[in-house]
Amino acid sequence: MNELLSAHTPLRDFRAELYGCFTRRADALFDLGDALLTAEAVPSPVHLSLAPAHRRGWGSLYAALAQGRVEETALRDLLARCPLADGQPIYAVDCSTWPRCDAETSPDRGYYYHPSRHSAGQPIVAGWSYQWLAQLGFARDSWTAPLDVQRVPPTEDAAAVAVEQITRLVARLPAGGPVPLFVFDAGNDPLKLAQGLAGTRAAILVRLRSDRCFYADPTSQPRTGRPRRHGAKFACADPATWPAPTAEYAMEDGQYGRVRVRAWAGLHAIPQNHPGRGTRGSRPIVRGTVVLVEVSRLPRATRLPKRLWLWWSGPGEPDLAVLWLAYIHRFDIEHTLRFAKQTLLWTAPRPRQPEQADRWTWLVVAAYTQLRLARGLVSEQRLPWARPLPPAKLTPYRVRRGISALLAALGTPASPPKPCGRSPGRPTGRRSGPAPRYPAIKKAA
Repeated sequence: MNELLSAHTPLRDFRAELYGCFTRRADALFDLGDALLTAEAVPSPVHLSLAPAHRRGWGSLYAALAQGRVEETALRDLLARCPLADGQPIYAVDCSTWPRCDAETSPDRGYYYHPSRHSAGQPIVAGWSYQWLAQLGFARDSWTAPLDVQRVPPTEDAAAVAVEQITRLVARLPAGGPVPLFVFDAGNDPLKLAQGLAGTRAAILVRLRSDRCFYADPTSQPRTGRPRRHGAKFACADPATWPAPTAEYAMEDGQYGRVRVRAWAGLHAIPQNHPGRGTRGSRPIVRGTVVLVEVSRLPRATRLPKRLWLWWSGPGEPDLAVLWLAYIHRFDIEHTLRFAKQTLLWTAPRPRQPEQADRWTWLVVAAYTQLRLARGLVSEQRLPWARPLPPAKLTPYRVRRGISALLAALGTPASPPKPCGRSPGRPTGRRSGPAPRYPAIKKAA
């Protein structure tokens, strides 16, 4: 019995501290989060008020999102204290869009890329963009540990927001531990990230286009004239320009076959967009390591493997045996985002104000963290056609199916609802008038 209670302690402590992070409408927000964890498939978010865990009326659901308050700093501290059990200091940073195409009364909307929805034949939608930061593990499962989520306004740069998120997280990590590694997919500017994180104890790994060009430091200087700033050219698309690698690693992998990783340190690119552009000053030089990953086969033989180019920048020397695995497991955050959208209804509500969307996003992150802490504690409720899995291998969807009994045993720190009488409603003769319109902001090229 004591072992069972001690196993429930991390989840119970998390729920108690989570309740303290809600500074306004705490009971309504907590009940809404429990309903999100335990409710079956619902046609719309308002049907969460019909779940047994939501002890209040449907109006409390809207009031919690409109008038509730979430202490984001305290919640980030709480999430940082709940990392993956077998995880490493490797984190993925990725943006995901909340489509709000027809919400003309919602401010701070911008135009963002969307993989499946199109506007005028282009994969672009109007909505809100959220940048997720999650810890990764090397186990073959779909679990991650989201530690931070921040909305990216259309007037700000995603790279600047990423630098802010990384700086906050590094300040919460142990000072004597290994250097954390943050993995980005293609589309991010590695030079801008490296400049923003200069002086921060963090390393970055960014995927590059296959036609990027870099330069080594000059080996000689002219006697007269302007000193050289760039040496031999390194073109990713031209193997004739590749010198001998500064480091190399090879291994046999069960999924990818023969894996070969080569690295060239001390290379820099010529930035086109930088803070000093237009001032006739010298362009900044940001040195890093170019990494090439080559495999003999892919897990699914649907296409031929291609060269994978990565950019590494940070203190110390890169570990090639970890870099290629870190980028492969970066795609685990895609499973988390899909689960948040399809099962936890992240983008299903239609709030008017972006602050309401922020509160709902934090509820989704807290719900996913509770599922991860409940892994191994729930008894699987397997469907007749599903394959049985051991408790340590349960997926987020299967943990959510059996978490209702666990939450009933743990209890809730939220207070029960109190009768408040009938609302007087809107005064007679008073009208709210039309809501103001906000066009979606299109960032200039």
